Amino acid sequence: MTTTIRPLQPSDRAAWQPLWEGYQRFYEVEIPTETTDRTWARFHDASEPMHALGAFDDENRLVGIVHAIFHRSTWLPDWTCYLQDLYVDASQRGRGTGAALIEAVADLARANKAGRLYWTTHETNVTAQRLYDHIAARSGFIQYRKPL
Repeated sequence: MTTTIRPLQPSDRAAWQPLWEGYQRFYEVEIPTETTDRTWARFHDASEPMHALGAFDDENRLVGIVHAIFHRSTWLPDWTCYLQDLYVDASQRGRGTGAALIEAVADLARANKAGRLYWTTHETNVTAQRLYDHIAARSGFIQYRKPL
């Protein structure tokens, strides 16, 4: 099977939505529709440092998504790229789609002269951690959140 990775276009919204909802179900969160609509619009606004890429199978079906955000860092002179969301349809897992999406974000980060690409995952997501441990290095940092 061949997977094609490309930036998502506004016309991909209907195919993206079920994967985005699957991602939310996996992490047991519910993101308000207004936030999802705003996020989708930001992906397609050239002034926003947000990107959405999709993995398409041989039949041109969207089978995986990844979102990336570029930001400044006090530790690096160039951009930093945060891979915020990664989701592959359950029927496609174990076929290299997740790794291909991560590599596509790495290519995007290199093209934008980012000095670092990083991401997080939940401590219980051991399946993803097996992939991540194979293709990247753990930073040793633990994330904390303070409700605002």
